[in-house]
Amino acid sequence: MSNYDVVVMGAGHNGLVAACYLARAGKKVLILERQEWPGGGVVTREINTPGYRHDLHSSVHIMIQGNPMITEDELDLIGKYGLEYRYPDVPYASLFPDGEALITPKDLDQACANIAEFNKNDAVTYRRFAERAMRMLPMIMSGSYAPPLPWGPFMAMMDMEAEGREVLDAMNRSSLDIIDNAFEDDRVKLHLIKLVTENLQLPDELGTGMGIFIMPGIIHRYGVSQPVGGSGGLTDALVRCLEDQGGEIRLGAEVDKVIVESGEAKGLRLTTGETFMAKDAVIGAIHPHVLSKFIDGLDEGVKTRAKNVTLSTQSLFVSHYDLREQTKYRYGEDVTAAVMLEYFPYNTLEPMLNDFDDIRRKRIPARRLLGGGDETHGDPSRAPAGAGIFHSITMVPYNIDGKGPEKWDEIKEDYAAETLRQYDPFISNLGTDNIIAASHWSPLDMERSSPNSFVGGDMHGCAPFLYQSMGHRPNPDLGQYTVPGVEGLYLVGPFQHPGGGVFGAGRATALRMFDDLGIDFEQVIA
Repeated sequence: MSNYDVVVMGAGHNGLVAACYLARAGKKVLILERQEWPGGGVVTREINTPGYRHDLHSSVHIMIQGNPMITEDELDLIGKYGLEYRYPDVPYASLFPDGEALITPKDLDQACANIAEFNKNDAVTYRRFAERAMRMLPMIMSGSYAPPLPWGPFMAMMDMEAEGREVLDAMNRSSLDIIDNAFEDDRVKLHLIKLVTENLQLPDELGTGMGIFIMPGIIHRYGVSQPVGGSGGLTDALVRCLEDQGGEIRLGAEVDKVIVESGEAKGLRLTTGETFMAKDAVIGAIHPHVLSKFIDGLDEGVKTRAKNVTLSTQSLFVSHYDLREQTKYRYGEDVTAAVMLEYFPYNTLEPMLNDFDDIRRKRIPARRLLGGGDETHGDPSRAPAGAGIFHSITMVPYNIDGKGPEKWDEIKEDYAAETLRQYDPFISNLGTDNIIAASHWSPLDMERSSPNSFVGGDMHGCAPFLYQSMGHRPNPDLGQYTVPGVEGLYLVGPFQHPGGGVFGAGRATALRMFDDLGIDFEQVIA
């Protein structure tokens, strides 16, 4: 007989969250992780030089701030296990040519005043957007951390009232459609559109317009946060929570198969042949495209529909630089307060749309879509005293113009060098005299780091289109965190509801499991 009630494939933050809730309910939990460290996409490590700590994937934690796991501290991550978030006054800023900067503080009045310097009408419009978003936030957030309603009842419910119909209208549109029609100044449009494309969506992709309804509300209600010491602070707290509740993590343990007997998930088998059986359930961070790799005997229709799940159109290229001294911006010290920074070598909308169009056609934009910054301005603990770390992020295609993703291995260093050069109009000290060491991650490297989750270099699991949202994320078969024909197997990952990014979405998987196992969730967290 197994000593475990639940075995989990993958120690990403979603798997850890689900495991912690189950361990808190008294279940004996084991997590099997292929890497030599836990965290998946929520990891902070010294990758170049000792003392310089980089976030490998996620950096800012936005959507998790509405999760009761944080707001109510349901797992005692803050009160007992050392999680500490910092909430800077400036979530977001955009830099334009000629020294212009548009800074969005958390304070809505100040944000509108800053926008008014660019366009007074846009300041009025932005206030209306932000206030509407904050009003809608409780409704949106209440469904983001629990299993989603089935598609039909959800649509019917939303269609009953004007506010719900407004949300449905936005969900069907693109962010470009909404922003371009509502705002006047192109710099304001650039500022807002680039923000929502952080969700790995192109500006004009239909079925993605909800971002502009959500992001202003999040920014002005909760702010944009980062764990002190790096993104991995969340993972560290989850690991402490799990182990304190008697749970275990085994690292360097790569899962080969879900063990299925008579249509029921019974455990996990490693590539070494070692097996771990579960009395109650199995959890898997398994992308729909690789579902049949891990589960034998799946219904052919389920397999086909899983492989048809649509990936995001764009991916990311990320570079991590260790700096002798902190970055110096040509725009002054004010912009260093921003958690999220975007860099525009133009003032009008059309060049950015052309660059995104290159990505759609699997071409690398010559003019980089730049983001990133130096986290040591807000958190000096990330590097030695006075030193800096620069986190460069650009948006790129996974496949390159018929050459495939393998082309990235050939061009990676040249791409990174040209990208670094394009930061020069904004930052004065990113030259070789200030760079100690660097490492670069292409979309193909992202996939290699998490091949069962970041398929196709998609760190958000699958595209955020309307037809892949809520109870249909990633598709109707898998939208309730279960797999048809395999009882007792539950799914976690960015490809499940509510979506990619740091949501703490394993809570929803745990809620579904509590229901099936007859566990009183409210009693467990009380």
